[in-house]
Amino acid sequence: MIARANGHLATDAVRARHLLNLKPGMSHEKHLRSPPLEYLLTEPSSSGTSTPVPEDAPPSVHSISSVRKQVRARRRLFYTIDYIPRVSHFDPESDYHDFRGFFTLFWVALFVMVVTTVLRNIKDTGYPLRVKVWSILSENVWQLALSDLAMVASTVLTWPIHLLIRRSSDWLRWSKGGMVIHSLFQVVWLVVWIKWPFMLRWSWTAQVFLTLHTLTLLMKIHSYAFYNGHLSETERRLSELDSLDAQSESALMAAAVRYPSSPIRERDGKGGLALGQNREPLRKLREDLALELTSPLGHITYPQNLTFFNYVDFLFCPTLCYELEYPRTQRLRWLQLLLKSLAVFGCIFLLTLTSEEFILPVLTDANRRLPMTSSPSEKGLILAETISLLLFPFIITFLLVFLVIFEYVLGAFAEITCFADRHFYSDWWNSRDWLEFSRKWNIPVHHFLRRHVYFSSKSHFSTSTAMFITFFVSSIAHELVMSCITKKLRGYGFLMMMMQLPIVAVQRSKLIRNQTTLNNVFFWVSIIIGLSMICVLYVLV
Repeated sequence: MIARANGHLATDAVRARHLLNLKPGMSHEKHLRSPPLEYLLTEPSSSGTSTPVPEDAPPSVHSISSVRKQVRARRRLFYTIDYIPRVSHFDPESDYHDFRGFFTLFWVALFVMVVTTVLRNIKDTGYPLRVKVWSILSENVWQLALSDLAMVASTVLTWPIHLLIRRSSDWLRWSKGGMVIHSLFQVVWLVVWIKWPFMLRWSWTAQVFLTLHTLTLLMKIHSYAFYNGHLSETERRLSELDSLDAQSESALMAAAVRYPSSPIRERDGKGGLALGQNREPLRKLREDLALELTSPLGHITYPQNLTFFNYVDFLFCPTLCYELEYPRTQRLRWLQLLLKSLAVFGCIFLLTLTSEEFILPVLTDANRRLPMTSSPSEKGLILAETISLLLFPFIITFLLVFLVIFEYVLGAFAEITCFADRHFYSDWWNSRDWLEFSRKWNIPVHHFLRRHVYFSSKSHFSTSTAMFITFFVSSIAHELVMSCITKKLRGYGFLMMMMQLPIVAVQRSKLIRNQTTLNNVFFWVSIIIGLSMICVLYVLV
């Protein structure tokens, strides 16, 4: 027994010399990286178990111990599995976030839907596709194209109006009559282009496209006018400071108080670029005003941006908030532009197919059955059945609309303009309430409402009132779109949008605000049911 143990010790010593690449007779002290042999001998290789290496052992000893374990594992006759503490990919604590395979599955499922629909149509009608929705889409196409071009061209009036306001030193300046004049221009412009499709009696598809584009351009010209109006007053105040050197300190401080504040500028000011506390007030105010007139990237200063090219570039940029300049990519990637353009037409095709095959037949059947029943209970059953049959088609429509707008249309315009900030949406699918969804679903609109509605209202009202006004404006826009689709003014969309405020208050209460999964389930259920319910109410009621 003693001889066998001594034999194992000798074998371990030979293995240690081999791992350390030591020749016989070479001492450990002569090798710079030689770990003490007593550490290695504490881990016998014949017993099948390992004695842990002491924590104070040199790093080389730990390395050799790890190598010896790997060698012993490779010599096992039966395949072994390494079990370590870890969580599943779907666990909230997992660091794994690559679920692109589900995105691929979504498109594969839609492809299967198209194939089965085409085969069924060939069997029933002899044609691969129905033509009712296609005829609606092709109706009024040329009138829509010319009207949309005229509408975009009419927005250019914003640029010379602002040039006139900037050059005026009397009642036409922005803080006096300029803001009123441009606000009246926006109201008249909006009324004309909203009423235009009704006058020409367009189909609902053409009318919805023009209405959505009208609202988009309205937000753009509003942001361009009001931000440049603010900069014109800032420039005027900066030039007026040149004649204030001899005035009293109170007049200087009054000018500083009237200086418009911004949360971003306030944070930057704390960092040291702007506002040193030991500087004289006049110099500090000049630096604040000069900083406000300069773009965040530092390449353009107002009024260098007041050019026709700058305005047209802003019209094509996939953003609703005007800035002096934006970060840009180095080049236009033509292949990406082609792929995104093809994806736009592909999504439109899928939207049309879904509407033709799964939405219109259900609505047509319900519209035929409702006048034939007089019992309120039977009508309620018909409406409930219609809502249930539209749940799946509308969730597909919802996802396709999201992709075609925020991934492909905005992505294509970002490629055309080399717009570098492609963060058009966030992980809205993980939303726990409607307020979080409104921030993540449509980031360009969220930025516009936050900048030009919420913060503008917050300067005059409380935080809760400013939030109410923001939701109120958004609800009116949604109701306008629904009324253009159905040519009915019912108010269902407005009411459901405003109902989000009390629902958010409940979801953020202490009782359920920490129930992440429950709130996300409620969010998805409300979206799935709400979409089909709104459609049924507007079309059938």
